[in-house]
Amino acid sequence: MEFQPHHVALTVSNIEKTIEFYKKFGFKEVIRWKAEDNSLIVVHLKLNNFILELFSFKDVKEGAVEKELFEDLKHKGYRHFALKVVNLEEVSSKLKEKGIIPINKINLGKTGIKYFFVKDPEGNFLEIVEDKRKF
Repeated sequence: MEFQPHHVALTVSNIEKTIEFYKKFGFKEVIRWKAEDNSLIVVHLKLNNFILELFSFKDVKEGAVEKELFEDLKHKGYRHFALKVVNLEEVSSKLKEKGIIPINKINLGKTGIKYFFVKDPEGNFLEIVEDKRKF
């Protein structure tokens, strides 16, 4: 049996604003489904072979995302997903030009990768990593 990453799902309150945010990272909208009664919209955004699945419910409920990254990591369940880049410093500068400000400085993680985080319009953490490890 062989498995490959396929998608991560997020529930959001403002789907259009969230789509525009992720398009700045190179995601493209590939699927949009809308319930007849407008109670739900599902959008698939694709980046290479990875899909970000967005759900937007008319009666969306607030989640338990903490404002501070370290405190958020203490909760069970989904905490963030990461996008890998070749040059972290260059990407950080380009994102700032697009109005996306990292919430922390570039760090070297305990597992040997360099990283920083941003937040999407819904407050979800998105990690940007430079991983040159050889396994």
